[in-house]
Amino acid sequence: MFNKNIKLILAGLIIFYAGYQFVEGNIGNGIALIFLSLIFIFLYFRNEMILLAFLRMRKQDMEGTQKWLDKIKNPEAALVTKQQGYYNYLHGILHSQKNLTQAEKYFKKALKLGLTMDYDVAMAKLSLAGIAMQKRRKREATTLLNEAKKLDKNNMLTEQIKMMQQQMKKI
Repeated sequence: MFNKNIKLILAGLIIFYAGYQFVEGNIGNGIALIFLSLIFIFLYFRNEMILLAFLRMRKQDMEGTQKWLDKIKNPEAALVTKQQGYYNYLHGILHSQKNLTQAEKYFKKALKLGLTMDYDVAMAKLSLAGIAMQKRRKREATTLLNEAKKLDKNNMLTEQIKMMQQQMKKI
């Protein structure tokens, strides 16, 4: 895994060399190098370790997800801000099974750094509402549930939200 700035430098050098190939008359080499540089630009915005961690998460392999996240040694240097948000989001999901206080910290940091998709923000707020409910903070849980409900535009979380609202009535 490369530092985010090294990825941009490599992409720039490859594009520069592609321009040289165009000047020399090697159009095919230049086009191939442009496509190669696009890979580094893509990996600047979508970190390869986080992509692999999401693939493991999709297969419900929590140990594999943790393994891929552990390969990111310094998230501040290796990831752009949104990726740091998803890094913390994944850690929050992993810790929500074991340590609620730690999971709450990760989810709050993920929301502060920002998540791209509304569904992910809704999921993080729903998880925070569940944690707040277990810690008997009903007002905070209600606020977070309402925010999650507003963000859930595709109605993918409606069942979970209704279930939490039912549980909230028991508190």
